[in-house]
Amino acid sequence: SPPGLLLLTSFLLHVKEDRASPTRLVCDNRLIQKYIVEAKDMEKRVGQCQALPALRCPAVLPLVDFTFQQWKSKSNETKRREILCDLALLLGAAAGAQGQVSDECGARQLSQLYQHANAFFLLLQTFSWEAGHWEPSCSPHSMEQTHISSIFLTYRQLVQGKLRFFFYDLAKVSCK
Repeated sequence: SPPGLLLLTSFLLHVKEDRASPTRLVCDNRLIQKYIVEAKDMEKRVGQCQALPALRCPAVLPLVDFTFQQWKSKSNETKRREILCDLALLLGAAAGAQGQVSDECGARQLSQLYQHANAFFLLLQTFSWEAGHWEPSCSPHSMEQTHISSIFLTYRQLVQGKLRFFFYDLAKVSCK
């Protein structure tokens, strides 16, 4: 989708060539606020779809809540890896739900959520502070849900919480 592609493109245009580090994307707080609003809008729109059936195969969703004290004590690399794990689980849940939803409204919203979450996933893979690449062998805390709205709630909480604070932390380092 254009919003997901726009996110990735704008990020890649602002990445330094010698070492992948976010610059203007992270430094402009309005951008993450825009994605928070979009996450809220997607959650609201899926709630307006006609009664969506429960998922036959429950969606496995990451538990994205955290305490601010715990968050502050982690390195940016640890935060990045944690968010990547959360996004990987969320992407799997959205993809699995897409295969179970025949309602056009719900399917369209799931597709949009998938594209946005995937853009963040690709974005976070573009920079790292430690040697080696991210491996998809993480096991975040998770829960099973049969309600499609839970996928949207989890995505909004992830963007509003961990992603927003992660970008804020990066801005402190990158935006002097």
